[in-house]
Amino acid sequence: MDVRERIGLNLQNLRREKGLSQEELAFRSGIHQTYLGGVERGKRNPTALVMQRIAAALDSDNERLVARRSGNRGENA
Repeated sequence: MDVRERIGLNLQNLRREKGLSQEELAFRSGIHQTYLGGVERGKRNPTALVMQRIAAALDSDNERLVARRSGNRGENA
């Protein structure tokens, strides 16, 4: 799994856990909704600063956005 896909899946899971729509998260993080959707789909390569803004809006941190899930240990970053 590509690191962008992993970030996207982690982002989507965190957003859903918080009960937020893409629109609400985009507003809270100051990022355009279309861009946020591209990040969730693994089509965008967000900078560390953009990830920090998204993580802060989720009351989380960058580490959770890039973390490998338990079933993905053998993958290449």
